[in-house]
Amino acid sequence: MNLNNIHNVYFVGIGGIGMSAIARYFASNGKHVAGYDKTPSQITLDLEDLGVDVHFEDALKNIPISFLNKKKTLVVYTPAIPENHLQLNYFFKNDFTVLKRSEILGKITEDTFCLAVAGTHGKTTTSSILGHIMAQVKATSFLGGIAENYNSNLILGEDKISVVEADEFDRSFLKLSPNIACVTSMDADHLDIYGDSEALNESFIEFSNKVSDTLIIAKGLPLNGLTYAVNEEADYKAFNLKIESGKYIFDVKTPSSEIKNIEFHLPGQHNVMNALAALAMADVCGISLENIKQSLSTFKGVKRRFSYKIKTEDFVLIDDYAHHPTEINAVVTSVREMYPNEEVLVVFQPHLFSRTRDFIEDFASALSRFDEVLLLDIYPAREKPISGVNSEWLLGKINSKKKKMTQKKDLVKDIKNSSAKVLTMLGAGDIGLMINEVTKELLKSIENEV
Repeated sequence: MNLNNIHNVYFVGIGGIGMSAIARYFASNGKHVAGYDKTPSQITLDLEDLGVDVHFEDALKNIPISFLNKKKTLVVYTPAIPENHLQLNYFFKNDFTVLKRSEILGKITEDTFCLAVAGTHGKTTTSSILGHIMAQVKATSFLGGIAENYNSNLILGEDKISVVEADEFDRSFLKLSPNIACVTSMDADHLDIYGDSEALNESFIEFSNKVSDTLIIAKGLPLNGLTYAVNEEADYKAFNLKIESGKYIFDVKTPSSEIKNIEFHLPGQHNVMNALAALAMADVCGISLENIKQSLSTFKGVKRRFSYKIKTEDFVLIDDYAHHPTEINAVVTSVREMYPNEEVLVVFQPHLFSRTRDFIEDFASALSRFDEVLLLDIYPAREKPISGVNSEWLLGKINSKKKKMTQKKDLVKDIKNSSAKVLTMLGAGDIGLMINEVTKELLKSIENEV
């Protein structure tokens, strides 16, 4: 398939964070882009502002007539789309060129020098940091989150170097051809796809074998490559960590050099690890350490990754995508580091019945580290309910005197009834949409108190 011969690109599931980055890419390169998604969102609104035709009803009549020319139309879909989707089945039955998101990303990047970031946690932040560093050499970066510096999940550059987030879901990352790659973590996740952690590990090994030049790994992972670590010996080592004026300052030793007083504004040592992984990849790619240091100091973060929605002397609201116990632990560790003397309330929306079932004890342990817990119902995403798996079951296992179920309609009231001065809202479901309304209502209350 020659992408130059494609005039139209139709996306089934265009509002997904990874899908929309590719839609932006094609729209920016002069292709006609249209697509379906289940619900409107800020992402779909932003796409419409670019001239993309987006609709929200799965009906054949909504496919623009010009997109029915199979010789000039490419169809891209996400594995999260149900099997009975009318439009997708129409494209399959009528012999259109239909590719998964991972396959088209592989096609786009196969003729570039590709830097791929893999891992069950940290890949969105790491790839966004790396994309910010590599923007100085005009790399094009496809991200799994909205980078604050660009207000986008696409950093558009030229077609020589690409930065991609290599997603292990549905084994998508095996469609890529990375020159340089890193693996940030290999914790058990997506067991609805893999079955067990051994199958997940085998998939990461298969991915590592696809790397043509250099593999970089968090120290301790069962892979062969250059290692990175914080405060312990590794090929890339961050040390002398200090927190000054709300930012990290640290030094880094590389295999051949050392650089001092790197400034980095994201909280939590896990984010220092993410910055270190990006530094290592850029260093191997030939970017000077001084230029890397400059980019790290200006990186603003990723939306929904420890994002401050309210930050006053009396109240703090932090929004984060954390939906796995390891990620929740990283958030609570960061919050305790930044606000050691404050009471902390968490609002958590579990994501997927299978993930809740598979990690129930770990979720309970992580959430028990907060002073107070408000728990929403499980967000099902692509799944049907599993008997006996619900938020009430999780709530019963949380070791906290201050814990309760809440509903969307009661959420603001329950938050206001808390004495906590630090609030974190965590989850990968539609809590990401709820956060805006909660922020608005809490800001009103703060203004009324002044």
